[in-house]
Amino acid sequence: MTTVTKSEKPVLDLASFKILRTSKKPFVAAIPGSKSYTNRALILASQRIGRTELVGALHCEDTDLLAACLNSFGGLSAVKTSDGFVVERTSEALQAPAEPVYVGGGGTPARLLIAFAVSAEGDTIIDGNARLRERPMGDLLTALTGMGVRYTCLGQSGCLPVKISGGRIGTTEWSVSGAKSSQFLTSLLLAAAQQDRPITIEVEGDLVSKSYVEMTLHMMRQVGLQVETSDLKKFVVQPGVPVSDRINVEVDASAMSYFLGAAALTGTTVLIPGIAQTSKQGDAGLATLLEEMGCTVLWRPEGLQLTGRPLTGLVADMDTMPDTVLTLAVVASQATSETRVTGIANLKIKECDRIHAIAAELNRLGVLAVGGDDFVEVTPSRQIASATVSTYNDHRVAMAFSLLGLIHDGVRIENPACVEKSFPSFWRELSRFVNHHNAAVMSVETSEVPA
Repeated sequence: MTTVTKSEKPVLDLASFKILRTSKKPFVAAIPGSKSYTNRALILASQRIGRTELVGALHCEDTDLLAACLNSFGGLSAVKTSDGFVVERTSEALQAPAEPVYVGGGGTPARLLIAFAVSAEGDTIIDGNARLRERPMGDLLTALTGMGVRYTCLGQSGCLPVKISGGRIGTTEWSVSGAKSSQFLTSLLLAAAQQDRPITIEVEGDLVSKSYVEMTLHMMRQVGLQVETSDLKKFVVQPGVPVSDRINVEVDASAMSYFLGAAALTGTTVLIPGIAQTSKQGDAGLATLLEEMGCTVLWRPEGLQLTGRPLTGLVADMDTMPDTVLTLAVVASQATSETRVTGIANLKIKECDRIHAIAAELNRLGVLAVGGDDFVEVTPSRQIASATVSTYNDHRVAMAFSLLGLIHDGVRIENPACVEKSFPSFWRELSRFVNHHNAAVMSVETSEVPA
């Protein structure tokens, strides 16, 4: 049931999502295509003359807005299909959009577009919502300065909205800081392939979220682009265009984390079709951490299967899987010992300060949690207070904290529609998970959930 509070913020009462009994039959989850893969695939397809089909791609707020932005460049079209997108480029030289392009709250689309716009003729103005205007773009813009690219911040320095003046880049030696976001490097790697000469990119300082860069490299090579690196510090990108007219998008490891977490908390089994142990998505590593906490994990030919078992806490560096930290923290709240997660400093500059969100909302629910600049510690409690979880308009906060409603009364989620950003069918799929168990006939194949 969705109600409206006095502050006019919609609130979802999770009473109808409570698990009453569990089936021993695996729940086969329908997970959408990867948001990270889809965003990168849209840019790669836009670099190729001709028609490129994206199959299994994610339709959500972020990807739909990125496609709409790309569609506004002269000589390029990006159109949704029932199973993804079709991108068609008809001109070697793209024309900058006549009007400003809007990416909503999408940090990845904004950063990819900034570098993409450098190769378009004319001025491209990129803007986003209020939160995205606060999120840092300065390191990427500093890199553009070193490349000789002209740009103008139309608001706060180092932030959106920004006007990018396109044209030929004279330098072949590029550099970018990797300290705050790997997306800055990803955007330059994709843009480098559009140049007419080999480009060398050096990373200044430490590179966070390396797994996302490895994903970018994997995708570039899959479509025929040549990029070499030995240490993820220095990259050489050869000029070229993608040769593939079809890009298949893997299921989203970040999205599947909520159903891995649901199985872990309820002691049930979930099967995630469409993902392999060889996946380049860093967030797939959550399965390994849940296995360390006590769950049983099997990589089957058709996908990943996880069975929930009694949970113990752990100490983990989650730098390679940042979008699953919220899920792990919620699962850890129901373990039998403390959990400490490190390597998460960049969570402060996501859709919200997610370190703060973990600590504040777990504490609101009666679970002791402490956050710092680069860590969060969770002391589990099987007693959960009745409360409304503030989501900060962050899709991952809403989805992660909803899992506690599976096993506890009184949990409510503020602004449930914010899941549209990455997983529009989330509530429907979570309801399907609940019905799979609650609708099961009592027999040796099911068991009651202890009160």
